[in-house]
Amino acid sequence: MRGDDLSAAADDVALVRVGVPRGFVRSVRDIWVFRELLGNLVRKELKVKYKDSVLGFLWSLARPLFLLMIYWLIFGKFLRSGIPDFAFYLFSGLVAWDLFSATLGAATTSVVGNAGLIKKVYFPREILPLAAVGAALVHFALQMLVLFGVLLAFGYSFMGTNLLLLPVAFLALVLFAVAVSLLLAAANVYLRDVQHLLEVFLLLWFWLTPVVYPINVALASLAKHRFVGVKLSTVYLLNPMANVVMGFQRAIYKRVVATGADGKPVATLYQAGYGAYLGRLLAVVGFASILIWLAQRVFARAQGNFAQEL
Repeated sequence: MRGDDLSAAADDVALVRVGVPRGFVRSVRDIWVFRELLGNLVRKELKVKYKDSVLGFLWSLARPLFLLMIYWLIFGKFLRSGIPDFAFYLFSGLVAWDLFSATLGAATTSVVGNAGLIKKVYFPREILPLAAVGAALVHFALQMLVLFGVLLAFGYSFMGTNLLLLPVAFLALVLFAVAVSLLLAAANVYLRDVQHLLEVFLLLWFWLTPVVYPINVALASLAKHRFVGVKLSTVYLLNPMANVVMGFQRAIYKRVVATGADGKPVATLYQAGYGAYLGRLLAVVGFASILIWLAQRVFARAQGNFAQEL
């Protein structure tokens, strides 16, 4: 066939765009179709983590139990924090932060770490960071099991309407973690420094979140300063993870004003009723929902060049 004939034949063939961005609803539908692959990838993440380990999944139970006992010993016996049952207060917020940080750490490298799979077969690429989320949720469930088991063993009173905040706080946490995971997973394909910068950023973010210290300490200090006419305490409360951690603490630790053995107040936490906590958590849910949509659109546009970049 002559060159002119080849050109004419090529003109008759419709061009097909590879990696065309899909709509949000279409992406969700595709993920549901490939849900079995998602489950297999979650199982793979869990198996790889404890490969050649004698205790295996028992480490997911042992680690939070050891941490809780260490916190109880150090902050409850050696370093008086001023908050009764400080180990419970600390761990109730730490389980939320651990889920968030573990999810981001695994999701950021999920696409790069599965480069071979991406080049060989088609599937919704969003499944990779979602698999990291799923594996982190398994560990979170085991940590919560240990936490509530210890609370029952020590006879700590945590039952009540306060627990109604827990599912809302959990929903806000998962939605926000998924949104940030999608953004970081896509960004790390094009700029591998993201996975290293994340460690530093998470450390800073941790200390900007009231996990270790009572929220009143931060708010009292920041209320004295302003940025562009706005109190820094107000800016501080715009941190989604601060509101999520506060929700977990209020739901599990339960107290607002902590009292000592003599019955006198020794530390004041965030003084607000359940309605205020619920309002803040619902605001995070709304913000995270919008962020998920935006993150998926960014991810969908970026994934067309994943194979070339990898």
